[in-house]
Amino acid sequence: MRGKRRFTLAVAASVISLGAAQAESAKPPIYLGVDISYANEMDDCGAVYKAGGKAVDQYQFFRAAGANTARIRIWNDPDWTTYSNLADVKRSLGRAKAAGLQVLLDFHYSDDWADGDKQVAPKAWAKLSTPDQAKALYAFTHDTLIELNREGLMPDLVQVGNETNGEIVSSLAKAKEPIHWDRNALLFNAGIKAVRDAGRETGTKPRVMLHIAQPENAEPWFEAATKAGITDYDVIGLSYYSKWSKRSMAQLGQTINRLRHTYAADVLVVETAYPFTTENADASPNLLGEDSLIAGYPATADGQRRYLVDLTQLVLSSGGTGVFYWEPAWVSTKTCGTRWGKGSNWENAAVFDFKGQTLGSAEGWLKHAYVRPVEVTFKAKATTEAAFIDGDFLDGVGPRPMTREGEAFIYRTRLAPGSSVTVAAAATAAAVAEAPAVTASIGDRAASVPLPEQP
Repeated sequence: MRGKRRFTLAVAASVISLGAAQAESAKPPIYLGVDISYANEMDDCGAVYKAGGKAVDQYQFFRAAGANTARIRIWNDPDWTTYSNLADVKRSLGRAKAAGLQVLLDFHYSDDWADGDKQVAPKAWAKLSTPDQAKALYAFTHDTLIELNREGLMPDLVQVGNETNGEIVSSLAKAKEPIHWDRNALLFNAGIKAVRDAGRETGTKPRVMLHIAQPENAEPWFEAATKAGITDYDVIGLSYYSKWSKRSMAQLGQTINRLRHTYAADVLVVETAYPFTTENADASPNLLGEDSLIAGYPATADGQRRYLVDLTQLVLSSGGTGVFYWEPAWVSTKTCGTRWGKGSNWENAAVFDFKGQTLGSAEGWLKHAYVRPVEVTFKAKATTEAAFIDGDFLDGVGPRPMTREGEAFIYRTRLAPGSSVTVAAAATAAAVAEAPAVTASIGDRAASVPLPEQP
């Protein structure tokens, strides 16, 4: 919006209260998920999880606790481990579906960890030309999904890359260079097309997610991606860890709100975690320590629960569609470890204590009675060739185009019940700041807000 103060002063004496008189519609779905890609390895290592004094299966536990989605990673050819390859992923997806969970399959497009600092090409693709890498990426994605579908394991959502802040299918050296967007777009669009084609061929419609680490990186990345021609996706996933982010929780909410109004995609936090202690159960160093704490959320089971509840409510109130916890069951075992030490780097951020007993934080988070946003439709009579809308609910994104539907221009969004918004529309983006506006109080049901006719 051009000058929020100026816009607010232009408000007409028109106030609308919404809620009781409006017809209620179905609440928008939300994802409450857990990334338990380590589950098979943990079970093979002898990890035991308990709830109510009884041993529980990880997938069954999280489903009963209130999760609705499991996130599972897949590497191309990880010759350093027997996990997160296709065979292991089949085992994971089978367990998830048996527990009644949706699945988000997370393609790393690497033989090892791909994240915000590195996107190392699989060894089989490393010496290929960019066009041939795009063909290989397409084939790997498409063929994996077709094979999973044959076994009744088609995922509901698919990530085309993991924390793809830098150029994908690259190298450690190139991770320090600016992104070559012509190349990056060719690779991304190959992966997206593979998901769409596999969905069409199997009669399924897995949703496509693109994933960026830390909210401060998301807006510049998606702006550049759009200019490069990467537009066919359904969900924007963000990682949010206070240790590695420059944004507060409140700023995360503002980022989510701007992203969802700028792009035709749902937005969610697909990775987060919080420690219940800063102590260590093994010799492997904890990744989340004192440097990961946020004021008001101590490193306790209750602090962990309150962080998750507050973060999830913030995401939903900002128009986001959910939160995933990264590796809530990566506990320490005596027999297994990582390349960085025996045990786990995350046991103090699991949702089970050092003896494998549930802390109650997962159940408290997943079963919390969240206030969900409601559908709000802004409607202006179609008296011009085009219409643009602006309002304080857009968080400074600026005027957005409205969609012509019959004799009206429409803009649909989700807003938090109890909030108040000031909105105006005009025939051009430049004219919105001077247009008459309405202030609407949002109730707890779906609503339609009529906007003033233009003089």
